[in-house]
This record gives sequence, C-alpha cells and structure tokens, in this order.
Amino acid sequence: MNRLDEARELLREFPVVDGHNDLPWALREQVRYDLEARDVAVRQDGHLHTDIPRLREGGVGAQYWSVYVRADLPDPVSATLEQIDCVRQLIDRHPRDLAPALTASDLVAARAEGRIASLMGAEGGHSIASSLGTLRGLYALGVRYLTLTHNDNVPWADSATDEPRAGGLSAFGRAVVREMNREGMLVDLSHVAATTMRDALDTSAAPVIFSHSSSRAVCDHPRNIPDDVLERLPANGGMAMVTFVPKFVLQAAVDWTVAADENMRAHGFHHLDTTAEAMKVHRAFEESNPRPVATVATVADHLDHMREVAGIDHLGIGGDYDGTAFTPDGLSDVSGYPRLIAELLERGWSKSDLAKLTWQNAVRVLGAAEDVARDLRATRSASNATLEQLDG
Repeated sequence: MNRLDEARELLREFPVVDGHNDLPWALREQVRYDLEARDVAVRQDGHLHTDIPRLREGGVGAQYWSVYVRADLPDPVSATLEQIDCVRQLIDRHPRDLAPALTASDLVAARAEGRIASLMGAEGGHSIASSLGTLRGLYALGVRYLTLTHNDNVPWADSATDEPRAGGLSAFGRAVVREMNREGMLVDLSHVAATTMRDALDTSAAPVIFSHSSSRAVCDHPRNIPDDVLERLPANGGMAMVTFVPKFVLQAAVDWTVAADENMRAHGFHHLDTTAEAMKVHRAFEESNPRPVATVATVADHLDHMREVAGIDHLGIGGDYDGTAFTPDGLSDVSGYPRLIAELLERGWSKSDLAKLTWQNAVRVLGAAEDVARDLRATRSASNATLEQLDG
C-alpha cells in the first residue's frame, strides 16, 4: 500500500476536523446566497474550493464553517446572522451529507452516521459589537468559537495586523474571554496580536484554539504563532490548527503578497476581495510577477516544528479554504488533506499521532470547553458588564 492509500485509510477512521472554511462568505460574495447557483452537492471547480464531493474525497469528518463578515460593513452583527442562516440553509439542503453539530458528542455521532459534522465559528470580535449579550446570542444560535479579532483591532483586543491600541486584551476583553468560558464558546486566537494571545492564555479557564494559524519561527508573519505561545498550549490544553495559506507558510510568499496587496488597492479593490473582477487583477499581477509556490511539504514543515514545540496533543488542521486567493501545490482544495497526511507518514509520523492531528485533539478540546462551562455556570451568573463600565 502506498502512502496516499495509507492516508485515505487512516482518514476513514479518523477524519479531518477542519478549523476554518470560508464557504459562507464565498457564497455571499459570488451569488448572494443563491444556493442553486452554487450547488455544493456537485463539484464547483473553478468557483469554490469546497463542495460535498471534494469534502468526501478529502476525508473531512467535521468542518467549522466560518461566519466571517468584514469589519467595515455598516451592520456586522446582522451580516453575521445572515452568514449563520447560510450555514443552516446548507445543512437543511444536504441532510444526508451534513449534520448540525454543537458538541463533541455531536461530532462523534455524525462520524458514526457517515455525515460531516457542521459547526460554526465567528471570525472577529466586531461580530459581537462589544456586547456580552450579543456574544451569548451567537452561542445560542450555534456559534462555537469566536476569533477575538480579524485583521483590524476591536476596541478591547489588538489584532496581529493593526497598530497596537489595547496592549493585548483590555479589561472588557478579559470579560469577553471569561464569558466565552462560561458559555462553552472556544476562544480563537488566530488573527490576534501576540500580546492578545498571551493575555487570553492568562485569562482563559478553558482550552483555547488557533483555528487557522501556523508557526512564526518557520515563517515570520504576524498572523503566525510565536514559539513561547506554542509552549503554553500543553498547560492550557488547547490546540493550534495549521493553515495552508501560502502567505502565512512560505517566507517568499509573504514578501510577494505585500506587493500584490498594494497592487489590489491601487486598482480600487480590497486586498481580500476574491470576486471575478478582483481575481482578474490578481492574475494580471501574477503574470508579471510569478508567485512563489508553497507545497504540501511547506505545510508539513510547520507541523514538524509545532509538534516539537507544543507536542502532538495540541495540533490540528485549519485550511482556510474559500478564504484565500491562492493555495499550495497539492492542497488546491478540500480534497487535498490525504496528500498532507501522506507527507507526514513519509516523515515518520505514527498513525496514532495522525489520529490526534486530524480528529482526536479537536474533539477533546471542544469537550473540555463544555466541561469548563458546565462548572462555571453552576457557580457564576452571566455578566452584563459593558465596554464603558470596564474600559472607561
């Protein structure tokens, strides 16, 4: 049996729990949630990285669907609700393939049924509008993690890609983390500044996650995780889910992306725009400036380092499909996970280690957050503190 066949066999028993997929935003941007126009029951090559046939090929057993919205929208809370509704519509349209999931036991049940457990994560604290009540409302609607920031700061937390303002987490930011612990919502530290990462680890009583981040020691990008933070995951019990985005995993791609983003802005597009018109601008730039290409081995290099620093019990996978314009060779869409597992098998990773990477760690972490929440709700009432009260 070759390595790829071994990988596929392993994924049949321990499928991938992927921490971050932006399909709902892609559906909003491309077809304004017209799910007939982008029917994910059939292959959507050329339009999307994600559809059900390719999720099946990729050995995906559970997916955190990102209900991301841009921070500069006039009403990000309403837009987040629309994203949640999109995920619900997807699940309702495809009940034989997608199973709604809220808990670790739901993941296990979906796997037993041969369905893909579908969870949700909100990407950016702007989605709660500095309101603990709104945070609880998102949890009630099924959101199981909140990324504390996206690319811009929020009033109570610093982003990795903005100018420092809060110095990490403010007093209200720490209250947000504590309320997430009480609800059972995972604290996601992808996108946040290293100061915010450390403050959140100091504050959180439950395991944290990085839903889609890689190693800063391997690729020096502020979106990645410094070693001193990775070293703290064993004590916290959390996990770092490696991402595939070339500009976060390959140093040469970091430098190329700076120039490409400047070119997008010069043509009047947001640098994260993946509409057809924006992609024409991207492709024209790439023709004149060949893009450095990441590979499966590039991602595996990050995992090798992260395992050495944090340990195998604290790693996972968060591809960021449909949230990036470019992908590594061999990982062009959600069917590519077996190629990463085959690369790790070739590097000597054991099957028990790979089972933790793909499935077991993510199930454990979600279950641990539920356990913490159960204890906290027995001893502590919901907080109604406000940004003004705590931060002035």
